[in-house]
Amino acid sequence: MANNAIMGRLWNLWTGFVALWVTDIEKEHPEIAYQNSIASMTEKYTKLKQASGRIIARRLELEDRLSTAKADLAKVTTQLNAALATNQDDLAMVLIQKKNALDEGSKDLEADFTEADKDAEEAKDQLLEIKGEIDRLKAEKDRMIAKFQSAEARLHIQESLDGLSIDAEVKALSGVRDHIKGRVAEAKLGAELRQSDLDVRLKSLNRSAGAVTARAQLEQMKAAKAAEASSGKSL
Repeated sequence: MANNAIMGRLWNLWTGFVALWVTDIEKEHPEIAYQNSIASMTEKYTKLKQASGRIIARRLELEDRLSTAKADLAKVTTQLNAALATNQDDLAMVLIQKKNALDEGSKDLEADFTEADKDAEEAKDQLLEIKGEIDRLKAEKDRMIAKFQSAEARLHIQESLDGLSIDAEVKALSGVRDHIKGRVAEAKLGAELRQSDLDVRLKSLNRSAGAVTARAQLEQMKAAKAAEASSGKSL
């Protein structure tokens, strides 16, 4: 018993997985779901049509039997009236019994025919309803599949647009910008370095010029001192 219960649960689990798998497939491919529904309803329509054919055939049979029974009843009634008119009581007794049997049989046939006619009309109504539902599903399938395909196309476009990243272009331009800025900085630095070098050289030159001037002044001062000393000795 326990094994049977476990097997039953495993079977239910498996069928559940299969049902979910089929549902997922039908969501991704709705035309399959619509086609399966249409095929299932078409199969039911075919079976109902066959059953309706048997019901309608029975109604036709009962209608023929009822028509024959009414004709026989009319004939026996005519014969009974003739027997009564000719005072053939023995024949009238037989015809009366036959008429009663035909009356009872006609009533039964009438009831059966009424029921069969009702069943046939209900079957026809169901056939028309299912046929209309099949036609409606076919039209709905075309509309919904067209909407689904349109939505899928829009989603693909949106995904494509979302995937069109400009990061590479931005990075490329950023690299170019950095390179240009670097070259400009290099040029500016070169100019600054040249300017600085010139300033250094000018300062050095100025220092050299100062030393030369000081040396000349020193020589002049020495010369002046020497001249003064010579003048003093001569006196």
